[in-house]
Amino acid sequence: MEGKPLGQQKQDWVRLVADRLRTESGSALLLVGVAVFALLWANSPWSESYVQLWETHAAIGIGDFRIDMSLHHWVNDGFMVIFFFLIGLEVRQELAVGSLRDRRQALVPIVAGLAGVALPALIYLAIAGRDAPEAWGAVIGTDTAFLLGALALVGPKMSSQLRVFLLTLTVVDDFLAVAIIGIVYTESVQWMPLGIAVVCLVFLFLLARANEWRSSPYIVVIVVLWAATLLSGVHPSLAGMAAGLLIPASDPDREDVVRAKRLFRDFWQSPRADAARNVRLGLAKSISVNERLHEVLLSPVALFIVPVFALANAGVDLRGGMLGDALTSPVTWGVVAGLVLGKFGGIALGSWIAVRAGLGTLPQGVGMGSVFGGAALSGIGFTMSLLIISLALEGEVAGQAIVGVFIAMVLSWVLGWLTFTFARVKMNETTADLPTKLSRPVDPERDHLLGDPDAPVTIVEYLDFECPFCARATGMWQDLGEYFTDGGARYVVRHLPLEDYHPHAFQAAIAAEAAANQGKFWEMHNLLFANQERLDVQFLRGYAEEIGLDLDRFDLDMLDDELPRRIRDDMQSAIDSGARGTPTFFLGETRHSGAHDARTLIATIEAQRKEAAIRRRS
Repeated sequence: MEGKPLGQQKQDWVRLVADRLRTESGSALLLVGVAVFALLWANSPWSESYVQLWETHAAIGIGDFRIDMSLHHWVNDGFMVIFFFLIGLEVRQELAVGSLRDRRQALVPIVAGLAGVALPALIYLAIAGRDAPEAWGAVIGTDTAFLLGALALVGPKMSSQLRVFLLTLTVVDDFLAVAIIGIVYTESVQWMPLGIAVVCLVFLFLLARANEWRSSPYIVVIVVLWAATLLSGVHPSLAGMAAGLLIPASDPDREDVVRAKRLFRDFWQSPRADAARNVRLGLAKSISVNERLHEVLLSPVALFIVPVFALANAGVDLRGGMLGDALTSPVTWGVVAGLVLGKFGGIALGSWIAVRAGLGTLPQGVGMGSVFGGAALSGIGFTMSLLIISLALEGEVAGQAIVGVFIAMVLSWVLGWLTFTFARVKMNETTADLPTKLSRPVDPERDHLLGDPDAPVTIVEYLDFECPFCARATGMWQDLGEYFTDGGARYVVRHLPLEDYHPHAFQAAIAAEAAANQGKFWEMHNLLFANQERLDVQFLRGYAEEIGLDLDRFDLDMLDDELPRRIRDDMQSAIDSGARGTPTFFLGETRHSGAHDARTLIATIEAQRKEAAIRRRS
């Protein structure tokens, strides 16, 4: 930052800190810091100010309608509803377009999640059932933010597949925890507000069925839903989760994406305010309202709402013999055993049984040792635990339970580190990710290639002719070719038709291979991408005629069993190399993650070349 003005240096420093806190490990460390600060404040000479702050009342009202609560209740019953709404959004995403859509991939974490709720509750009741049975819900939840942050710090270096498995598991975990909060910890019900809440849920359902893409109608209904649920006596967390589940999620629609591109072109040609508004609306319509709300809320929840919740609930006064009483209390050790042993045992055993019984499979690249490590980290209950403790217990018993949550958090972290270390050393599980290396080397005699066949830089793309993102990447090679003017790069394409999503992609790939038999693969490649909306069989022969193919030979090749076999070989090599979607790029032999525009690919290639040069010199 040398040479920059002081103001710019401060801005860069603030941006650096903010970016670090947005990472999973950064947000977890922020939570730890806030929780420790709350403990220090509650045990300092200024502890009275801590209590007074959270007992301060604040109210909102319109006319005769008024909601008056302490700041502590505003945090737990107001802010945290947004947290649970975010969880609901994530559950809906997983059900619609994520891992819960695939039964065999979803069943193992679902079974593990159920076992990871049941066993902790049983262990807690066995130890503390006589002293505080009502707090059994404090050991059933996992703090997703802490879990992922701890995974980033003590888990395998590459763990994206394990992360997906654990996210699916915590979705089940959190859903059950919120349901239990709403059902078990509701003391009395006011039926009129509850009826209004039900009407709001029905209205959200109808908005989704009507394909309403604007977020504002959903937000208005959700605010009314929160107020009605709060007044009904049911904990608002249940309303937050239910609302999130009703917000529609879907993959981007190709027509909407193309329309947004056209609107942006209009703005580019004539930058007026109305054109800018149309671009903004077009972009919003191309992304599901679920994903847009999730993107807007993710950072505020992680960096503000959950830390404020930790500050409001983690401040336990340990003076006056409180810590000694907690360390001898069955409630404390019931929470510790339930979270540490119950979570570890329930999730590990549930996963093992589900796999052995053939109910499903673990994600590719994830071993059972890594699952056990994730099970150990799942004992970090924190957010869910503190919330349920605040609902179920009061006074010293509540403080003892909170101490148990802190002890469990530390022990789960240590147990997770030990388990991952054991898995790495004894079970050779160094990663928990998809393969990152190209399984089948480039063969200029077989692969479709542009550029110098002997070039030192290789870019391999797995593509799908019906994929709109692949179509937008087609101009990338021209930019790369202009950069590597000395012929120092070659571009290779392989097939990965996503048949579940693109019904015409496989037949289009066969047409491209049939054209390749007559030396015109790239001409057909370009024509197929230019006509993505017309890839039915009846159009393919017209494209063959347009590029001058021998139609009789083209017709015969389209029926040749060898071409589908070749495409299947490409698809298998994609799976073996860790490619799951399109487009997927490999730079050299390494799978590229992140943006795939030409500028990003060039920067990555240059970084790889510099690293290789340093290794050669050393």
